[in-house]
Amino acid sequence: MLLEVKNIEKSFEKDVPVVRSTSFEVKENEIFALLGPSGCGKTTTLRLISGFEKLDKGEVYLEGKLLSSESTHAAPQKRGIGFVFQDYALFPHMSALDNVAFGLTNLPRFKRKVFAEEVLCRTGMGDHKHKSPAELSGGQQQRVALARAIAPEPKLVLLDEPFSNLDAMLRDSTRKEVRAILKKAGMSAVLVTHDQEEALSFADRIAVMNDGQIEQIGTPEEVYYKPRTKFVAQFLGRTNLFEANVEDSDMIFTQIGCLKLNCRAKGRITCSIRPEHLTIEKANGQTLGCTRGVVVAREFKGHDITYHVECNGERFIVHTDNRILFEKNDEVVLRALEPAVVLERVN
Repeated sequence: MLLEVKNIEKSFEKDVPVVRSTSFEVKENEIFALLGPSGCGKTTTLRLISGFEKLDKGEVYLEGKLLSSESTHAAPQKRGIGFVFQDYALFPHMSALDNVAFGLTNLPRFKRKVFAEEVLCRTGMGDHKHKSPAELSGGQQQRVALARAIAPEPKLVLLDEPFSNLDAMLRDSTRKEVRAILKKAGMSAVLVTHDQEEALSFADRIAVMNDGQIEQIGTPEEVYYKPRTKFVAQFLGRTNLFEANVEDSDMIFTQIGCLKLNCRAKGRITCSIRPEHLTIEKANGQTLGCTRGVVVAREFKGHDITYHVECNGERFIVHTDNRILFEKNDEVVLRALEPAVVLERVN
């Protein structure tokens, strides 16, 4: 295992924990994302790994070497970890080439710029090597910052909200480029982000953080389609939640009718079903016995449509393709295309 984070904790003012008993591992050549809302502790976790903050409890290992514990703290520059800051932190008085060469202290001085230029070329910035940061676009600055981080050939690169300052179109293309660069270089990375789409498309595995703790770790498909908690289900995108009593069954009776569950359950449960796992049909004589609802709103998005349907006083969301057409006030029924996922009850 490349990186091991074991039960780390960190408090600042008034002993209020910002990071609480957080543990995870990062494999070789893996891109791992820490995803969560602002203030959940994800950036502090990244700073504890990098050595910019000292932890209160726990341990951090890189390739089996202890970097941090209650009694040990390796300096950031001695950890062999690259760091890309949210604001890129490029030296404004240096060219792109000099920014990259600056950290290559392990090479003889006469070789630094040659190697720095090679790394800039790998990130598509070879033609801009003599430009200052002020002469570069946001996406170009981001790639220079990445080149500077990977030039010393670290085993691990830490990315702190690296795409947040880019506009939507540039953000999408840049993160594809950065992912390709990291994979080609064979480097592992830990990405911190609050953007669900970014984490789902960029990472091999995701840890969803809430209130200083990790609630679930898994592949993008696992955390999206099989959330374990109510927070994960709601934070990873829109979802429909149902709560009811179940008598040791894999079925639940809800406001939209009877739903199949992904596992047997007993007692009071909460379950989740994504809007794209529901479909909408016209209420007619063939739908007798089904719970009827009314379309109260629709959002046309070109390639798909989102419907808001009211059933028995509750609102539900349905995503369909653009061939399923209904209007406001149409009487409809909802059907599940996939089982609802039973969530863990978290106090």
